[in-house]
Amino acid sequence: MPDEASPNQEVLIVTGMSGAGRSTVANALEDLDWYVVDNLPPQMLRPLVDLAGHAEGALPRIAAVVDVRGRDFFTDLQQMIQSLRDGTKLRVIFLDATDSALVRRFDAVRRPHPLQGGGTILDGIATERARLATIRESSDIVIDTSDLNVHQLANSVAELFAAEGTPGVKLTIMSFGFKYGAPFDADMIADARFLPNPFWVPELRAHTGLDPEVREYVLGQPGASEFTDAYAQALAPVLNGYQHESKRFATFAIGCTGGKHRSVAIANALADKLKELPGVAVNVKHRDLGKE
Repeated sequence: MPDEASPNQEVLIVTGMSGAGRSTVANALEDLDWYVVDNLPPQMLRPLVDLAGHAEGALPRIAAVVDVRGRDFFTDLQQMIQSLRDGTKLRVIFLDATDSALVRRFDAVRRPHPLQGGGTILDGIATERARLATIRESSDIVIDTSDLNVHQLANSVAELFAAEGTPGVKLTIMSFGFKYGAPFDADMIADARFLPNPFWVPELRAHTGLDPEVREYVLGQPGASEFTDAYAQALAPVLNGYQHESKRFATFAIGCTGGKHRSVAIANALADKLKELPGVAVNVKHRDLGKE
């Protein structure tokens, strides 16, 4: 007797036409914290659900990409879907596209259709459509990706499957010291060395930008508040654009000489302002703090 799935367990089966965007959907789901298994034989769906049930809530949302790459195993998919619908919060998403769109995509990557054999790409597409007709009809969601680019498809997935409160962008604000090298993974870098250096103030030298006295000194300098206000305002449309373009992770870096005083204080102040933006989750990292 198979174990019953948790009432909070979500199971998503991603299937559809080859070339219609399954990999894009799988990547988008992973960015939304789904546990994704690609190219899973239908017979492994039940063990996967049972395994998630034993994970004590560690795998609340699992997605399985199932398609004709499973060869003969794929024929059991419809039966397995019907079996899982009893006692499982299951949804099936079917990705489709016009024949012409699929042909263009296969031509672009210069790969054969998995079912074309010795025939043409269109022969493979026709065979696949026939095999998937019943599954398409019974799917919960059908997305036609013919006119969607990868960003638009990822956004559609986010709208459908993001958990409540899931941020559109996970943003890291990083402070660093230029003398240790600029971070190569930053999307944007700003320079806080236009401000006076607390290092030259004897009573502040041993402290860091995390300490109130250094923070007050740095943010109290002429131009400091104007910079953080203006920079946060300039970054707002950038972060909004990242969400529309499905850029789910971003790093903005603030540098000073050693990464101990000015960049730390400015990074924290900037993070406080950007946390107010909708759809943005902000994390602060002080890369070089403690190196001196």
